[in-house]
Amino acid sequence: MDYQEAVEYVYNLKRFGSKLGLKIITRLLELMENPHENFSSILVGGTNGKGSTVAMIASILQEAGFKVGMFTSPHLSSYTERIIVNKERIKEDEMIRILSYMKPLMERMSEDPNLRHPTFFETTTALAFEYFREKKTDFAVLEVGLGGRLDATNVVNSLVSVITNVSLEHTKILGNTILKIAREKAGIIKENGILVTSTQDDRVYSLFKKICEEKNSKIFRVGKDVGAKQLNFGLNRQEVEFYGLKDDYRVKLPLLGDHQILNASCAIAAVESLEEEISKKAIIKGLEKVRWPGRLEIMQKNPLVVLDSAKDILAMKRLKEAILKFFDYERLILVVSISSDKKIEGMMKEILPITDFVVITKHKVMNRAVNPETIAKEVENHSRKFLIVEDVKDAVRKALSLSNEKDLILVTGSVFTVGEARELWEKDVDVRWGRELNEGWTKKK
Repeated sequence: MDYQEAVEYVYNLKRFGSKLGLKIITRLLELMENPHENFSSILVGGTNGKGSTVAMIASILQEAGFKVGMFTSPHLSSYTERIIVNKERIKEDEMIRILSYMKPLMERMSEDPNLRHPTFFETTTALAFEYFREKKTDFAVLEVGLGGRLDATNVVNSLVSVITNVSLEHTKILGNTILKIAREKAGIIKENGILVTSTQDDRVYSLFKKICEEKNSKIFRVGKDVGAKQLNFGLNRQEVEFYGLKDDYRVKLPLLGDHQILNASCAIAAVESLEEEISKKAIIKGLEKVRWPGRLEIMQKNPLVVLDSAKDILAMKRLKEAILKFFDYERLILVVSISSDKKIEGMMKEILPITDFVVITKHKVMNRAVNPETIAKEVENHSRKFLIVEDVKDAVRKALSLSNEKDLILVTGSVFTVGEARELWEKDVDVRWGRELNEGWTKKK
């Protein structure tokens, strides 16, 4: 099969839905001779900030001289973004080869009355593990897909587990209270292991601490055991003094937002708690070299266009805070599409007060986008003017046509929305980072 056929095959597995549990992934990995036992793992869960934290940890470990695998989801534009070794995506022919090897094993499982066919996520997880084995990675830094306890990634015996934060999400699956969801996420804490968390909720922290005591695990909390102080910031970076478990680090962090300081604090504590000695230089340089597209990512200036993958109420609240803090503009033009399973009213309630005009659109992923009319009702409730342009790229073009040089165009609501919009700039985004934004500080704290 060619790459397009391989991707279609994998996406067709979504017909099996999302099924939590470790039985199927464990059996699939057994048939593949347990590739996940050939490298050390760090597991990152939480409601928001997982991907950024994974990218930071991986960048530090690579800077320290290790070969590092990175597994994240979902992707922005290409399936291959999910599986990376030393900042290079899996090549299409390698993805095809591994999938071709896995396919008969999965079909054999589907014929067993005591098993079932692996899902899309289980298949992708196993494919990543096999690739990491073949590439002889030293570490794999893995983003939990859903919850934690029964997520396919939790088959690994991680050296360190990270839980960034906990808020209400997937309540029909994980539970309808913060503490129920937190308990599910705490399932990635290992016996005699290490947990790093940046939760700001004392109830959640108390639960994590109790579980760590039961499992004889260490626990480190951002704000208690590690901390940070923002020194200054501009359009392309923020300078931060981090106070780690072992040392202090002055870092020019290229990811914007106060929430990224929390994520970086988690990353520092995670690598400091490893048995391997990670140098101070590797931690600083690793953080300064990190890239994580689609998170307060500036695509152009005059007008300023910012993409952010905020997909729930907490992420939208943090996005609003960052916009108000980091950017100067005359009008904010919002381009938005949200998936139908999200709390749309709460998300729009956060961002609309700072918005002047809205272009409502509809991302194309798996019929998951909410009808634009649903968003329109929320916009009307906040007395904002809007128009509907169903194609994401056309919506961005429309926003650009409506803007002047001093406006800010914010594209948000979903990773899928950002992924589609980003394709308008993707070919020369690295050039833009170097040419347009490396202008020193525009603000000081």
